[in-house]
Amino acid sequence: MTHAEAAARITELSEQINHYNQLYYQESKSEISDYEFDQLLEELIRLETEFPDLLNLDSPSQRIGGAITKEFKTVAHESRMLSLGNTYSKEELIAFDERVAKGLGHTNYEYFCEMKFDGVAISLVYENGQLVRAVTRGDGTRGDDVTANVRTIRNIPLRIGGTNVPGKFEVRGEIFLPLKEFLKINVEREEKGEALLANPRNAASGTLKMQDSRVVAKRRLNCYFYQLLGDEIGVSKHEEAIHLLEKWGFNVSPTYLKAGKLEEVLSYIEEWREKRFSLPLDTDGVVLKVNDYDQREELGFTAKTPRWAIAYKYKAENAETQLLSITYQVGRTGAITPVANLSPVSLAGTTVKRASLHNANEIERLGIHTEDFVFVEKGGEIIPKITAVNPARRESGSSPIQYIDSCPECGTELIRRDGEAKHYCPNTTSCPPQVLGRIEHFVSKRAMDIDSLGTERIRALIDQGFIRNYADIYELESRQSELLGLEMSQDQYERETSGTLYITLQKALFALTEGISAKQIQDFLEEKTELPLFETLKAFQDQIRIWKKKVPSNVELVNRLIYQLKDHPELPKMEDFVPVALVLELFLGRRVELAQILEASKKHGAVHMILLDLNLDLPGELSERIKKLKSNTFQEGVISNMIAGINASKAQPFEKVLFAIGIRNIGENTAQLLARHFGSIDKLQAATSEQLLDVNGVGETLVHSIREFFAQQENLDHIAKLQAHGLNFEIEHKESVQLGTALAGKRVLASGKLQNFKRDEIVDFVQAHGGQYISSVSKNLDFIIEGEEMGPSKKEKAVKLGVPLISEEEFLRMVGN
Repeated sequence: MTHAEAAARITELSEQINHYNQLYYQESKSEISDYEFDQLLEELIRLETEFPDLLNLDSPSQRIGGAITKEFKTVAHESRMLSLGNTYSKEELIAFDERVAKGLGHTNYEYFCEMKFDGVAISLVYENGQLVRAVTRGDGTRGDDVTANVRTIRNIPLRIGGTNVPGKFEVRGEIFLPLKEFLKINVEREEKGEALLANPRNAASGTLKMQDSRVVAKRRLNCYFYQLLGDEIGVSKHEEAIHLLEKWGFNVSPTYLKAGKLEEVLSYIEEWREKRFSLPLDTDGVVLKVNDYDQREELGFTAKTPRWAIAYKYKAENAETQLLSITYQVGRTGAITPVANLSPVSLAGTTVKRASLHNANEIERLGIHTEDFVFVEKGGEIIPKITAVNPARRESGSSPIQYIDSCPECGTELIRRDGEAKHYCPNTTSCPPQVLGRIEHFVSKRAMDIDSLGTERIRALIDQGFIRNYADIYELESRQSELLGLEMSQDQYERETSGTLYITLQKALFALTEGISAKQIQDFLEEKTELPLFETLKAFQDQIRIWKKKVPSNVELVNRLIYQLKDHPELPKMEDFVPVALVLELFLGRRVELAQILEASKKHGAVHMILLDLNLDLPGELSERIKKLKSNTFQEGVISNMIAGINASKAQPFEKVLFAIGIRNIGENTAQLLARHFGSIDKLQAATSEQLLDVNGVGETLVHSIREFFAQQENLDHIAKLQAHGLNFEIEHKESVQLGTALAGKRVLASGKLQNFKRDEIVDFVQAHGGQYISSVSKNLDFIIEGEEMGPSKKEKAVKLGVPLISEEEFLRMVGN
């Protein structure tokens, strides 16, 4: 590509990326996928790297971060960032309005109303159209300079163009983490077993103070602007300043209103009392400002707050509802989280049916009894929490909630570490959620490379007892007949404290009825989400009559489900879920006792496994009806593909297997070193501490990890099973071809596409010339062979660490080829 072609392409890419950023951050729309967006950004970075003179300071590539800040410099604000006085009632607003009228001596003034966003206040300073400084509010007089992090926020302009832009001005706004991004981050953290972020406001504040701006860039922070300051702005009213911000490309929330009278302000407050819950961020009130700047000057300030502005704050919403039951969730680290199942209640614009109880301390503090009526509030407007109990409505004879003492997933006695509030399951070896992470590592691309075993399939195989450790994977081939029909997704199930398995009401109704689609049932339940369970079932019977879909039989089966639930009050109630055993009994009642179905539902995590346990000979029509209860299932094609991937993995070399079995502190490179030094798992196990320490890169910590691993009989049993299935636990002795010593003592990595080598070939070639091939970027590398399309993050890291980059041609000349 010529210089002119590159310049044209960079301009085109910049315009495209800025357009997609505008849609995503200011209009909440996505025209392309994240992957497609990243491809455009990578192409831009590649071209700007190749033609550095074409890199502009306001290029979208400058949003990805890269600066590491050890500490944030404190900066004084040019004009103080004042806080506002708060009010909570109409009467206080009337009193404020009277003070304004008295201070001005007339009523000829306007108000400007804005939503009060719950984020992090920020001040941005622009000089000659360029963003030069971003400072947090701090104490109002001084704040932290977070410019590097703010530059990564994609809807904050880095440069302002156009005519009549002042030489210097300041813009103030509120940085926030959109609710959908907050939820997405918490889902990811929960899957990794990490502590959840408390609320979006704290998450935004914490993100803004992160030391690595690359991490900040990935969080997708956003910003709403609400104030323009400067000596040469050329406006006399706040309304005019807001329109200037909009014109210059700043993201201003379109929720504002200019009001001529207090009555309009009060109407605005009422209008947004409920509407605010549809916004992409939390709001806790309305800010009311006198519109005219001269009138603001006349009204002046108190010691802490302006006399021309005030904040009206909505009272935190809470509601009373009944506790139905408590379930306990196990994270990947073994941490236990109790969750309250509630009778549905409307709160802050949504229907709440669940609330976190955090830990045993919280349950004890609240003094919750079984079936208590409790008060629920939305912390940070998003996470429901129980704030108190209503003892006046407590049933006589109800008993205090007793926190579980054993793991609901594996039955192991729970522990509680000193100084920690949460209970943990110590069974790291066979507790299903904890096993999942280790098996995911074992099958990963850099280890055994079984790509036909994804997370969903692994979870299904663990939950339904097919695999308890990575060695069990190789037993699956002999159990293919049992796998057929096995359910993959576990999202439709929930297990109650006693061990009883529950299934979603949607699935239950879909299986019980005929001629009604799953989508119809889903839409119906979403419309009736505020109704308690029995009222929902009655409403569904009415809907069946409206749809005119096999009315007598469908209504009757739903009726029988209602009676089943009422006849078994000993089974805890859970909104949106019903006991699997009660649904199955409606189909199997003449063939097997309910007690037997209930017992099977406590042992197994899915309908498929319950039916295998019951071992019934069912007619085809009945099997098809029950099949509707299941989630997506393993079919012949999926099973054969999975088994093929498992068998292919047996060819992986010893160093890959050693990495896969998960000895603590053994990474990919260390596994390679140890495999080549000792040659087999037996010699590694028999090695003395001195022999281990002789290996370059092995220290005391790793020696301890190796000793600890081989001291556990369970690990030895797993290795024996894997050896029996033909996995490689010793180096394959190939005829070693020594081509030279040009790379003796050198540590080498190749990145990107090479013209003369495939991936395995370059590894062998480096070793044949006396070098050591390293698989990741580190400061220990002597150089990196830079191929085509080398990843920008790897290149950036290499440059930062000072690792030389050489071309493939230079490398070949080095070894004499």
